Amino acid sequence: MDGVAGASVEAHRGSLSGASRSPGPDDTGTTRHPTGHPKQRGPDNQMFASRTTLRASDVVIRAAIVGLALATGYIHSTLGGLLFTLNAVGYAVAAVAMIIPLALAVRFRWAVRLGLIGYAFTTILGWAIQGPYYQTAYIAKAIEVALIVLVAVDFARMDGNPIAVVKRELATFASLVTGRRAQGVGA
Repeated sequence: MDGVAGASVEAHRGSLSGASRSPGPDDTGTTRHPTGHPKQRGPDNQMFASRTTLRASDVVIRAAIVGLALATGYIHSTLGGLLFTLNAVGYAVAAVAMIIPLALAVRFRWAVRLGLIGYAFTTILGWAIQGPYYQTAYIAKAIEVALIVLVAVDFARMDGNPIAVVKRELATFASLVTGRRAQGVGA
């Protein structure tokens, strides 16, 4: 056993045997709680979003969105070809992004919603221009129209007016950029 692995095994044994470490920075510079677990440094250090209260109707709408995205993704995956396969992957990623509890995804869920609406609309537009026009395609387009409607309803319920949301986010970004620029000039 080499020295690094041996040291980590000994440190692990020490934590299992009840040996406590004093609070303060450890070897990596991370501040630790007396229990030995890293301290949370506030909301900036959270990987998973805190629990939010969702009504039953919110959960039903979100589940329907995920189901519709996966359904149209499945249809596209059965058609073969690179374009259809990539379309299927895109819908699968969007479905996951709609429900994953990562703080970043929750914070920018409004962008995921707008992106999914644009993605479904672009898929419909591409089909209308290029075809092919057969029964399964009409089923997929009906699913995508229903998906657009449900995502728009979810957006309105959760985020409000899309124009106001985009303006707010742009203002937040602008204040972040100008704040950093001001810090750089004063330094």
